[in-house]
Amino acid sequence: MSIKFQYNKTALQELNKQLAVRVRALPTIKNKETALRMEVKKAKDYAALLDKKLEENIKTYEYMARLWAEFNPELIAIKDVRLSVKKIAGVNTPVLDDIEFEIKEFSLINEPDWYFDGITILKELAKLGIERDFFNRKMHLLDHARKKTTQKVNLYEKVQIPGYEEAILKIKRFIEDEENLEKSSMKIVKNRQQQAEELA
Repeated sequence: MSIKFQYNKTALQELNKQLAVRVRALPTIKNKETALRMEVKKAKDYAALLDKKLEENIKTYEYMARLWAEFNPELIAIKDVRLSVKKIAGVNTPVLDDIEFEIKEFSLINEPDWYFDGITILKELAKLGIERDFFNRKMHLLDHARKKTTQKVNLYEKVQIPGYEEAILKIKRFIEDEENLEKSSMKIVKNRQQQAEELA
């Protein structure tokens, strides 16, 4: 990154301030990246666990496949999915609070007695499916935030901090060279004055 600057002490002070800000911020940003990386892994692992659990539960109920043909799927519906927000490493992430189901009335006389069990099974499977999808979404949100944080770490570490250090070094060398030239020219002037005085 090429940093625009002027060869003077004011620019040097400004660059030093900008460098100090980035050097101080870098450890915090790295910690944020690490925290987000851990949260992404947690969400991914939990989503995989829920996926496995959902598959196992579906297999458990395969023996009832014939009965499901009789079941009225309109008896149960998802009424509401309640979410809240929690900050993780400075990133707003959703939290699944509750899933509310709506169960329609049905005739206890006309419908099979296993309908209650069927409704319980469907609620359980729906909860697992929603929770799995929720954690997959949460994982993607956190991973997106982690990638942005990683980009910022790389920007500071590999581009901006070295760029500022290089610009500061160039200004310091320029100022030193100017001071050395000034001292040399003063010596030359002084020597000429002394020689002129000696001759007079």
